[in-house]
Amino acid sequence: MGFFADARSPWLRRTLIIVFSLSIALLVIVAAVFAFVRYSVNSKIRHVSISIPKVTVSPENSDSRPQVESKIPPVNFLVLGSDSRVSGGNPKDWHYGAQRSDVMMIVQLSGDRKAMTIMSIPRDSWVDIPGHGKMKINAAYSLGGPQLAIDTVQSLMGIHIDHFAIVDFESFAQMTDQLGGVTIKTVKGNQQFDGESALRFVRERKSLPNGDFDRVRRQQAWIHALMNRVLEKKVLTDPTQVNALLDIFFSYSAVDDGLTFDSMLGFAADARGLRPANITLMTAPVTGVGESAGGQSIVLLNDELMAELSKAWADDNVTKFIASNPNITTLKSKPIR
Repeated sequence: MGFFADARSPWLRRTLIIVFSLSIALLVIVAAVFAFVRYSVNSKIRHVSISIPKVTVSPENSDSRPQVESKIPPVNFLVLGSDSRVSGGNPKDWHYGAQRSDVMMIVQLSGDRKAMTIMSIPRDSWVDIPGHGKMKINAAYSLGGPQLAIDTVQSLMGIHIDHFAIVDFESFAQMTDQLGGVTIKTVKGNQQFDGESALRFVRERKSLPNGDFDRVRRQQAWIHALMNRVLEKKVLTDPTQVNALLDIFFSYSAVDDGLTFDSMLGFAADARGLRPANITLMTAPVTGVGESAGGQSIVLLNDELMAELSKAWADDNVTKFIASNPNITTLKSKPIR
């Protein structure tokens, strides 16, 4: 007697029915849990309505270059960091002239999704802000909110910004605790941080020998440590942990309409092949500091290097450009103070 003959027995039929019913029940439970988590996270997302038009390349970085076509283009995010001491815990609550962005980073996930580059732009960088003339770049958010910040970066870099997020520092602190703390290598050796101590670490500026430049590097070191922790714990392959981090992120962030729970899960899935060695954190090239006509202390960007970097960024070739250019300051260039 074969299996199908045996299947006619009442006992086996009951067993198969029970197994099948349990399998269906399990699928329903999993689907229900996922739907609940999805609804819970989506309900916390603060969206900002912005328009991300095609890039108008500025004369400084325009060379009539053709765009490199690839099956999967890179994705560019503009991330602004705010401090809950200023934002009141709601980064979406923007008012004209009331708040400048403390942190400005452009994040690119490469076309093959195997490399990530994060570039910090010093907040005092002297740039052209559309409609306002030359000003510090952090004034863009103060004067025109997310839209003007995006327009300013697109004009400066000649690249297309695909997504935008403004994140309260508190989210990084809570993610640090969620991951069990992080390790940051400084001139004093490896130091362990929980969320609260990490916040104090990145807020410090006045006691640092290079002021805001050193603080930018501390911010980069913290983000790098968080990403290392995520990869070490294989969070990207664990939906439960991904959901927990997304829940924290969206509780303290405001994002463009295109960034949803589903799209973020998609980016996390795409980036499963990302390795710590392929994550590069860098600072926009500068020539030094100066003073504006009005007496403000400003940071002067290196226009020549910025033009070359912008081309590499647009061509999805930024990793090779950085590796071949020793004048670019990366997180690994020197110790963290």
